[in-house]
Amino acid sequence: MFAIILFAGWLGFSLFQISFYRAAVVETLLLNSLIINVGVGGLYGFIGHAFVADRVAKFIGWPKGNPFQFEVAVTYLAISALGFVSIWLKGDFWIATIIAYSIFLLGAAYGHTREMMERKNFSQGNAGPAFFIDIMNPLILIALGIIYYLKY
Repeated sequence: MFAIILFAGWLGFSLFQISFYRAAVVETLLLNSLIINVGVGGLYGFIGHAFVADRVAKFIGWPKGNPFQFEVAVTYLAISALGFVSIWLKGDFWIATIIAYSIFLLGAAYGHTREMMERKNFSQGNAGPAFFIDIMNPLILIALGIIYYLKY
């Protein structure tokens, strides 16, 4: 659910900036996604997997006490930092951030798909909105990154 709130917030905030401040469309959408979806979303993922790991595991349909959750948490933290640093560093740094984020989330989507196919895990945290966000956010970022770099 939080992923949907972030996505809606990103889109709403971006449209506000574009409409009222005449901000550049692609750059605004791209930077705001890096900050909100990657930075804030990654921080949320870190907090969940690090501090309420058993509750997150249950939501995803994983067994409690999974030692790999801390590794997922630290990965989220690293990606979150990239998203936030995108405020100050642009250019190739944005592309590197998009690549890291996209590999992680598309890889997670692949893992969720395997869970659905092999273990019939259709819990909301595995097959619900977060699964679609795991696919949609990287694809949007990749498209925005390509458009941004072809334009500038």
